[in-house]
Amino acid sequence: MAGLTRREMLASAAALAAAPAAFAQGAPPSINALARAKGMRFGSCVAWSPAGADRGSFANPAYAALLERDCGILVPENEFKWQALRPDAKHFDVARFADLLDYAEAKGMAMRGHTLLWHKTQYFPKWLNSHDFGSSPRASAEKLLGDHIATLCRLYGDRIASLDVVNETIDEKTGAQRESALSRAFGSADAMVDHAFHAARAGAPKAQLVYNDYMSWEPGNETHRAGVLRLLEGFRKRGVPVDALGVQSHIGLYGDGSVAQTVARQEKPWRAFLDAVTGMGYKLVITELDVNDKALTGDLSTRDRAVADYAGAYLDIMFAYPQLRDVLVWGMSDKYNWLQGFSKRADGAPLRPSPYDAGFRPKPLHAAIARSFAAAPARGNG
Repeated sequence: MAGLTRREMLASAAALAAAPAAFAQGAPPSINALARAKGMRFGSCVAWSPAGADRGSFANPAYAALLERDCGILVPENEFKWQALRPDAKHFDVARFADLLDYAEAKGMAMRGHTLLWHKTQYFPKWLNSHDFGSSPRASAEKLLGDHIATLCRLYGDRIASLDVVNETIDEKTGAQRESALSRAFGSADAMVDHAFHAARAGAPKAQLVYNDYMSWEPGNETHRAGVLRLLEGFRKRGVPVDALGVQSHIGLYGDGSVAQTVARQEKPWRAFLDAVTGMGYKLVITELDVNDKALTGDLSTRDRAVADYAGAYLDIMFAYPQLRDVLVWGMSDKYNWLQGFSKRADGAPLRPSPYDAGFRPKPLHAAIARSFAAAPARGNG
């Protein structure tokens, strides 16, 4: 992330100073203005859709207004993944991602690329799971993956600030890397992910290269965290060009006890994990923040307050690490959040995991994110 200009610093400082008044008037401050005052950025995922469609898209004016008020960086929800880009082994369909990128640049927002390789076979395009790698599978696999990355980097490498090169290669149950037809053709998952990062560095030398995963701070993530640490250690030993760990941050309140008690139980092992990651020289990126409230009881006010308190405590811990600069939520509005179709509440009520509700009104989570940025230590240049 480039250093702020004097004009940007003054604008951000003014926005920060105006934050209490804005809250008092009922209009929340721009989260990204608060972030920029600390040398950070705030953003969200965004989808493509036809103009006016009822989706979390820049083409939906109500949703675009949230992006433009609060965000300084965007990431495509699906449009940069193999399933969206690769109808077959020979062709690319980049039109939707290109629209997203054009929109971001027109609005002065940076763009992340997500993802060059999502190593979960259920999210491969069907043709890739059954692809014939021929009599020289390693060479064929290197060409297939290398050409994919080289093509996207040639088209967009100098327009993307940060790239999730590999996503979710660690199996959370075993801590080992997943296997697939692609990794087997390479001879090992290590060879596959190493090749991806080297190809990305060659194609996009100025982009931040990220390994992205969903290991979290809740109990039950110990094996997953250990597996990610082994992967990161392996990258360093083999000289693989990885700059940062993407901490997805799909967090949630699932157990007994108050928010304070829950945070107290989880903070020490989580800090130990972050210390290990940063101790290896990696930066941090919060790539997909939302808060699952499926297990919370009480009225909406009670649920929203618990979500806000939990997220605020989490962000305060994360913001203590100067290696973290970019923070993205996985959707600005409850209306379009992926959890609505993935993680149902027992009472059938909609989940409330995002900064804005389904009517595009700011919630306590929005205020909690803003407060955490306002309280965050300032980042220096670099």
